[in-house]
Amino acid sequence: MNSINQLEPKEVWKYFEQITRIPRPSKKEEKIREFLLAFGKSLQLETKRDEIGNVVICKPATPGYERKPIVVLQSHMDMVCEKNSDHVFNFDTDPIQTVIDGEWVKAVGTTLGADDGIGMAAQMAILASKTAKHGPLECLFTVDEETGLSGADALQPGFLKGNILLNLDSEDEGELFIGCAGGIDTVATLSYEKRPVPKRSHSYRISVKGLKGGHSGDDIHKGCGNSNKILNRFLWTTQSKLDLRIAWFDGGNLRNAIPREAYCIVTFPYENESAFISAFETFRSHVINELSLTDPGVNLQIEKASMPDFVINRKSQRKLLNALYACPHGVLAMSFSMPGMVETSTNLASVKFIDDNKILITTSQRSDRNSSRFDVANMVESVFALAGCDVVHSDGYPGWQPNPASPIMKHMAATYERLFDTKPIVRSIHAGLECGLFLEKYPSMDMVSFGPTLRGVHSPDEKIHIGTVVKFYDLLLEVLATLPDN
Repeated sequence: MNSINQLEPKEVWKYFEQITRIPRPSKKEEKIREFLLAFGKSLQLETKRDEIGNVVICKPATPGYERKPIVVLQSHMDMVCEKNSDHVFNFDTDPIQTVIDGEWVKAVGTTLGADDGIGMAAQMAILASKTAKHGPLECLFTVDEETGLSGADALQPGFLKGNILLNLDSEDEGELFIGCAGGIDTVATLSYEKRPVPKRSHSYRISVKGLKGGHSGDDIHKGCGNSNKILNRFLWTTQSKLDLRIAWFDGGNLRNAIPREAYCIVTFPYENESAFISAFETFRSHVINELSLTDPGVNLQIEKASMPDFVINRKSQRKLLNALYACPHGVLAMSFSMPGMVETSTNLASVKFIDDNKILITTSQRSDRNSSRFDVANMVESVFALAGCDVVHSDGYPGWQPNPASPIMKHMAATYERLFDTKPIVRSIHAGLECGLFLEKYPSMDMVSFGPTLRGVHSPDEKIHIGTVVKFYDLLLEVLATLPDN
């Protein structure tokens, strides 16, 4: 069996397969939005969009279920667009290529987009179903969740009528999420001056590849390597000894993904070549050993490169390497209210040479506590301010404080136990969900987030466990069918 259309539940996988054909990068959701609008109208259901591009498709209650409360089912349209550097793919035009690998569905060389395509597919399956039992439904599809949650942020009071919301954007089957971390981005810009390449120099390309990467919130505690930190570490420890000069540094892409790949172009005097190669081999062995249990695919390589047009001035080079070395990355605090959960973290996401002799460094901070979120953002700012960078913060987004007394959570937990003869785990998640922003506009909204099992999210290793999609959809249908009447 090669087609995901043959998987169960067929109605969900059918729509997921259709979604994979439609390009949907963040902030470029036009094609998927038109697809959803056409889908809703084809079913003769009330379908509307707001000013920013969010879509709601409303379905009346199944006959006999009119007294049940209105439920909002919610997922986001956009996907993280990451690919392996050697894979030719255009996220603006090309369909995702899916493949079944044992118990998992994956993509070829790119992110799969199950985050949150599978949530969208479940909504579409219920909207099209003639057998599902449910009260009145509002299926909300938001834009730009992955790069700023701007769709949820722009949602206006009155666009929705329901006071119960099921967010279909979680990644661990058997777990119900009733809280999430808030986030903020901190972006630093360092200026440099171009200098001529020193005479009698070698030019080498240094590459860090093969890392797992993953979600900068949900995977931050797993000890995965950060390609920017690894590459910078080698440069910092060897720049003075070998008289290294940096011509280029490029690492990571997205603020919400742990960087998997990074490379730089350096030059050094002819006489230092053997020392450079020896230092690199020693460093590589150290890194492979350090990551042997948490990121064993790490791959560090050097190769001779064409001579660059310039190198950056020494003062800016020192500032860059010192700041990247000092910039924190990873878990900064664990939660005491929910043992085993990350409370506060930061991600050194990307380093890019851009136009006008500038280097752009993007980081992302998360915390369940708003005060800690801003504290860590200030910590990161101070590091780059000391290096003379211009630093700005995004507006950020709020966390979602857990409500252990949530009626919809209690109903879902009881339904899960009845269906599967085991209790679900109820917890918060160290990732950004749109729920915190929904609460700002709809303070009485009662919410739970859940989903099937996804792994490697925000990386080309993204995959979805086939069997958990069955349980995810069965739970969704049963929760809607058995929800108490108003």
